[in-house]
Amino acid sequence: MDPNVHLTSAQSPSTTDEFAQMRNVPYHTAMGSLMYASLGMRPDITYAVQTVLRFSTKPGIAHWDAVKRIFCYLKGMKELWLSYGGQQKELVGYTDADGNMAEDRHAISGEYIAATYASKEALWLCSLISQLFDTSLGSTTLFSDNQSAITLAKDHQYHARTKHIDIQFHFIRWIVKNGSIRLVYCPTNEMVADTLTKALPLPKVKHFATELGLISV
Repeated sequence: MDPNVHLTSAQSPSTTDEFAQMRNVPYHTAMGSLMYASLGMRPDITYAVQTVLRFSTKPGIAHWDAVKRIFCYLKGMKELWLSYGGQQKELVGYTDADGNMAEDRHAISGEYIAATYASKEALWLCSLISQLFDTSLGSTTLFSDNQSAITLAKDHQYHARTKHIDIQFHFIRWIVKNGSIRLVYCPTNEMVADTLTKALPLPKVKHFATELGLISV
């Protein structure tokens, strides 16, 4: 999604003519198709799909134009397929907040809380892999581009900076201390999770699509 395009509820229909323009537009059908593609085959469109989905109850022309741009992107990148297997790699993860792109300008979760959720997912995946393949995994590397969040996860003191954070999110401190998760700094330009949390220029989207496992076949 173009980072220069800002979609808001103010772009929803407000006049009779605007409602008439959107009457026969297959917005919900398009949403269903895009969500199916996003969940099963094309994780690179996840952020864009979630953005236009917010306006599904009252979509306007600007929202429909954004939907059509997603389809144009898919058409231009139709040679990409989600691939599995290949080179053997260790289990690693990337964590990032949602980019603070919503209308209310409030991020769904901060970097520290996002890292906690990601670490829980990592532990679950480790458990699943261990049971399926009868193997034991070591410490899982979790990349974050926020050095303050990494420092906070390794800081076992409770003070003014952390009093506003619900105690449940300090779970990450315990699993970092016992070695289950290893938090490592990752420069923003290499943060693969960015493509799932914010609008990016096309070159970056293509780069991160490859990192997500999308290849030409």
